[in-house]
Amino acid sequence: MWTITTDVEAYAREAEPFLLSDPVGNTVLLTVLANLRRGMPAEGAYFGWWTDGGQVRGAAFRTPPRPICLGLMPAEAVPPLVEALGGDVPEIVGPLELTRAVARTLGRDGDVISERLYRLGTLTVPDVPGSGRLATGADLPMLVAWTQAFFAEVKLNAGEDIAADTARRIAARELFLWEDDGTPASLAGLSPAAGGVCRIGPVYTPPSRRRRGYGAAVTAFASRTGLAERCEEVVLFTDLANPTSNAVYRSIGFEPVSDYAQVTFQA
Repeated sequence: MWTITTDVEAYAREAEPFLLSDPVGNTVLLTVLANLRRGMPAEGAYFGWWTDGGQVRGAAFRTPPRPICLGLMPAEAVPPLVEALGGDVPEIVGPLELTRAVARTLGRDGDVISERLYRLGTLTVPDVPGSGRLATGADLPMLVAWTQAFFAEVKLNAGEDIAADTARRIAARELFLWEDDGTPASLAGLSPAAGGVCRIGPVYTPPSRRRRGYGAAVTAFASRTGLAERCEEVVLFTDLANPTSNAVYRSIGFEPVSDYAQVTFQA
């Protein structure tokens, strides 16, 4: 049985113990929950958990305009979720087998972005000119432009207010830069620890600075900072259509966990 609510604390009370049973597989749900507790705006948000045999065995949420996000759950929980949502599933992201189950339940295909979840094994720090640092308020205009470019490039919904979100992340010490010759060359975000796990994202290097190792360097720097100061594990998602980025992350120690998909259904 699915329970759907707009009450984030009721959702946390019921679903968080389940989410923490696999903080890597449920990294997005735990990260968003942590951000909501820190005051992230989420007008129109709703949350759900799947109960079977008296135990929570699945969870999902949506913070519009972003997609419905599926946590780990058995495939049998998908049709009742679609029913509980009244079939209103414009866009969804989650483990590949679950997004396929949603498409089967709806009886239609959608536009798919294929992703992969990676977990950091042994970090290999690349030998790249420059150094890493935390972003500051002075970097805000540049980082807003870079973030807009990142979301446009990967064809994902950035939300309604990139500037406010970027400013919030700078203040929370979540954004890192790699500089070469004193000039910012690449960006990496690091989510707050949730269940002992931090998540890298976004990672963006302007086109004119690519193929010099800056993306690998800033990712390694943010990951090392996270492990030293904030969390026990580091994860990230990649776009499987970009073999270069997948190879880069593998080269610094990230290991594949499972495949995901973001699916946009035609109206």
